[in-house]
Amino acid sequence: MTSTSPSVPARASAPPIEVNDASVVLGSNLILDAVDLTVYGGESVALLGANGSGKSTLVKTILGLLPVRSGTVRLFGHDARERRTVPWGRVGYVPQRVGASSGVPATALEVVRSGLLSPGRPFADRGRSARRRALEALDAVGLADRARDHVQVFSGGQSQRVLIARALVRSPELLLLDEPLAGIDRASRESLAVTLADLRRRGLTLLTVLHEMGELSDVIERAVVLAEGRVVFDGPKSELAHDHARHDELGHDRPDDCEHEHEHGATEPAAHHAPVLTTSVRQAGGVK
Repeated sequence: MTSTSPSVPARASAPPIEVNDASVVLGSNLILDAVDLTVYGGESVALLGANGSGKSTLVKTILGLLPVRSGTVRLFGHDARERRTVPWGRVGYVPQRVGASSGVPATALEVVRSGLLSPGRPFADRGRSARRRALEALDAVGLADRARDHVQVFSGGQSQRVLIARALVRSPELLLLDEPLAGIDRASRESLAVTLADLRRRGLTLLTVLHEMGELSDVIERAVVLAEGRVVFDGPKSELAHDHARHDELGHDRPDDCEHEHEHGATEPAAHHAPVLTTSVRQAGGVK
């Protein structure tokens, strides 16, 4: 990686994430039950738990995509329910899955440039400045030399890094990743770990949803474990590693996709699907 990687802005005084006594109900199901979580600037936190424990629901709640029934969620001190007041440019989100069944195939550069778009800036992905920023973000994930390649030909791990670059193009201070290791091979997981370790060294705050830490173990310093919508462990990664009871609560032998089936009613597309330049992709680089 070169010195052209985008820099991380100075951290704000308010914690990037503050969740206090938050409960979320979907349909008639209580998915999150009185959850407390504070992530401080510069931390790298893993959000762990069995499928169906509420991990992805918590991330979507933090991003204001799902309403809380009770409690509060704040991003950099701003209530996530008051979406216009939240500094979304300081927040990057990497979703677990991006469908490839429709839309026009795009190059890596086009996908990353789409991260600059927002409802108030419909042409922000155009021009020399947008191109430069997109190339810097691709360089940050080790893919600057593949900028003109169509993402359809990328491996699952490369596609995941393109999505990270798309989130990085606005130089956020906080990055949320939903199951970035899902559906990619070991070499890709190791490469992704190098990318995230570099981002952490440069001061980016990371909240990463994981089924297990795996290759990201050295990137994570703190673990938060959910079980049935409740936080059952919150502490240093080293303490979790020696707690066999907590390890059992992660439910590593449970089938995949239970949480997504529970929340959406159907299994979503495989994680290795390459991103395409659809309306949803063009709007997803920053959270709006």
